[in-house]
Amino acid sequence: ALVHAMVEILFLCGTGKRAVVAFIGGVIREKVDAALEGISVESAIDFQKVLRIITFTSRKDAFNMLLANIPLFRSRLGAMLFLISSLLSRGLDCIQADRDDPSQPLVTAPFGHASQEIVNLLLCGEAVPNVFDGKMDLGGGMSLKGIPSDVEVGFLTLLESLNLCKVGQYLKCPKWPIWVVGSESHYTVLFALNPNVQEENELEERESKIRRAFDAQDQSGGGGFIAVEGFQQVLRDTDITFPSDKLDDLCNAGVIVWSEFWQALLQLDKRAGGMKDPTGLMGKKQFTIYHFNGIAKSVLNGSGNTGGSTPIQRPRICKLNVSVPPRWTQDEYLADVVSSSASGSKNDSVLSLAPPVQTACQHAPLVDCIRTRWPRAACSWSGDVPSIV
Repeated sequence: ALVHAMVEILFLCGTGKRAVVAFIGGVIREKVDAALEGISVESAIDFQKVLRIITFTSRKDAFNMLLANIPLFRSRLGAMLFLISSLLSRGLDCIQADRDDPSQPLVTAPFGHASQEIVNLLLCGEAVPNVFDGKMDLGGGMSLKGIPSDVEVGFLTLLESLNLCKVGQYLKCPKWPIWVVGSESHYTVLFALNPNVQEENELEERESKIRRAFDAQDQSGGGGFIAVEGFQQVLRDTDITFPSDKLDDLCNAGVIVWSEFWQALLQLDKRAGGMKDPTGLMGKKQFTIYHFNGIAKSVLNGSGNTGGSTPIQRPRICKLNVSVPPRWTQDEYLADVVSSSASGSKNDSVLSLAPPVQTACQHAPLVDCIRTRWPRAACSWSGDVPSIV
């Protein structure tokens, strides 16, 4: 599975046409550790002396080569070799053209953290530096590059919960329910076994369509407001008809703020393009999701804890029960609650029309990340708090 994933990523970087594999020359599979002990990589020149590359146009041939050399990619140089392979598969000229500022390092000092360009390269095949959808026109012939199209694996970040960036729909809604989660120190993975976690009901789909139309007119970099001209375009694109007095109120300030627009939509009948549903049958979503941290810094309840003062680092997976109230209900209905049926349901994604049973919800920085994908989600889990650091 690991090798298949590596092949998919490299060919993604190579636009489906090629994959370049970087490896260390003269290393015998059975003696990788011993061979690497004698290799000095104190400088790029040292590394280049032992670096070898092979270009593949056949996925089968690339797979066989990577499989035969998987001990090398599991060694201390494995991550660096795979990064170099990804960069060369894309092509260094294309890498520089993808970036907004080619003068900045791809790996940042002092801890060797991957830049967003590297993360995006591995997720979408292009080394674009931003996480929003498409390009942002700054005027004067200048623009910022974001994710160009749909992706198979998504991305969520703690930075969005701190209002330091805004992840676009391409990364938030990938083909598969798998997300890389970015924190201050490293990356973890959030995933679901049931793809239904990404499904939306009719009103949720309507809200998403309106939000996409609004964001397309938002030139503030995700600030949540648009000009009157852009607002008129949103109304045309989404078939929304406000009464003239309400339209005048929204446009009076010269800019339209998303929160005010949304409140107006909640009061506008569905037949006029709004979100007001006279039936009141607006159920919440409940599903199970899993979080994997390859180097969790502490295991409070794990059997591997020796009782010493130094936290143990080890891979850890956490199962979370998630309850997501509908986005268009009133604030008092949107309290952070978890239905008691969530943990007992055999279906990973159920729709409950009954009033929620209020039980204690739990909080951790991971929950803040989850709420960037499912706003107002309430989460609960058993055992250790899921860690993204």
